[in-house]
Amino acid sequence: MDGQGNDQDRTRDSDARETAGARRWLPRRRQPGAGRAGTGDRGGRRGPLRRLGVTLAVLVVAMAGVVIGTLAGGHVDTDIGPFRAQLNLTPASSGGTTVDIPPLGALLLDSHSGPVHLNVELGALDQRRTEALIDDPASIARASQSAVEDVRDGVLRLGLRTVAAVVLVTLVLAWLVFRDSRRTAWSGTLALLVAAGSLGTAALTVRPQAIEEPRYEGLLVNAPAIVGDARKIANDYTKYAEQLKRLVGNVSQLYTTVSALPVYEPEPGTTRVLHVSDMHLNPTGWQLIRTVVEQFSVDVVIDTGDITDWGSEPEANYVGSIALLKKPYVYIRGNHDSGRTAAAVARQPNAIVLDNSTTTVAGLTIAGIGDPRFTPDKSTAPAAGGLNAPTANQLIDNGETIAETVRKSPRPVDIALVHDPAAAGPLSGTCPLVLAGHTHDRQVSTLPEVPGQQATELMVQGSTGGAGLRGLEGERPTPLSMTVLYFDSERRLQAYDDITVGGTGQAQVNLERRVVEGPDPAPSPPVTPTPTRGPAPTTPTPSPTG
Repeated sequence: MDGQGNDQDRTRDSDARETAGARRWLPRRRQPGAGRAGTGDRGGRRGPLRRLGVTLAVLVVAMAGVVIGTLAGGHVDTDIGPFRAQLNLTPASSGGTTVDIPPLGALLLDSHSGPVHLNVELGALDQRRTEALIDDPASIARASQSAVEDVRDGVLRLGLRTVAAVVLVTLVLAWLVFRDSRRTAWSGTLALLVAAGSLGTAALTVRPQAIEEPRYEGLLVNAPAIVGDARKIANDYTKYAEQLKRLVGNVSQLYTTVSALPVYEPEPGTTRVLHVSDMHLNPTGWQLIRTVVEQFSVDVVIDTGDITDWGSEPEANYVGSIALLKKPYVYIRGNHDSGRTAAAVARQPNAIVLDNSTTTVAGLTIAGIGDPRFTPDKSTAPAAGGLNAPTANQLIDNGETIAETVRKSPRPVDIALVHDPAAAGPLSGTCPLVLAGHTHDRQVSTLPEVPGQQATELMVQGSTGGAGLRGLEGERPTPLSMTVLYFDSERRLQAYDDITVGGTGQAQVNLERRVVEGPDPAPSPPVTPTPTRGPAPTTPTPSPTG
């Protein structure tokens, strides 16, 4: 019996040891409320933070997918008339359209708002189709009519392709980042909404009238040859389409014949005036003037002074280029021009020098007066202290003198000329337009209105000569500036083209058209203060002479 008892005891001990060993390997069951204090609170706080992190991650992935998808898939090839063109969409802070016409340059249009920019690049030209178009005028008409539909279809395909690329790229990117189907679906949906919303914003803010005020770069400085005269430009989509037809037809002929851009005949009664100023002995300015006079069919050139730098006798030879223009050249003296300079200009067969006098040229009555100062040793840049009182009074007297001449003119004066815009104040209400120079900074503003009198616009020209040698003193050369003004048969300003050429050593050309709506243009806010009379200060400050 004792042996059996011992065996049973040994068996029970062995079972107990096995049970204890098994318990060591089993996880302990945590009782409700057991554990360290505060553990549940931290878990509760981590929940919202984790959800916020996931939301931000989804947003970042969706936006990255939108950008990458747009850059990767936002392009299509399409035929526009005889051209093989490529349409591209790129993310941008403000919309707009760029039409690249290599190697001529580009047209920049403020066509729409929204975070996408449309680029249209006219590429290869099918020579066979182009020759057929030019040989058969009816074919040109048919191709021009189909060009608008080509563009519309291409833009529609571009939008659909971009949205599809954005969604696909976002889904792939989200799956690689999250490895979670629900988060991937949220990312794709968000990307779809962003892409569709951006394109929808662009579509809802389309401005067909943007074709009225294009900006041109490169060799397209002869832009009116493509777009046509200001009053031919449209305010609705139908006429916008007509301009596109002209663009296709004319550029097709240009590529085929490899000749100069064809020039449209001006509207009956349209007068084109080229405004130049502050040549400062730069011979490059004459080359540019001759080119613009020929290509824009300019009727008369107006020069608001500072054609020379020192007004010396040797500089008189510089004005000999006026005769080569073979167009009426109306001139007033600037503060860098001497009496010798004015006399040398007057000797040119096509020149008219105004000094408190009027003339009628190409149907326009023009009044002008020379600058009352002769200060060739002064800086061209405006002084920080502004005009001192004696100089301001001198300029005001000058303005009042020409204003009285304008009032007494037997014919209504269309344009008044002063060199320094500070002299323009007294001319307010006497005529619709005043042209000036001197500051080397192109500006357009409205003079303070006189009750009961017409509004008077002041257009200040930059330096057509790039400020001469002084234009090289800054970090960048001063650009060469001039403006072509379009007057209708009733002698009203209808539009103007601001032409800017990169300064000495630069070749970039920019042309920007402004259309004047109705009798009152919409210029920028006044930027040139009209000085008032005042006593002479005890400590004179330098005057801003140019």
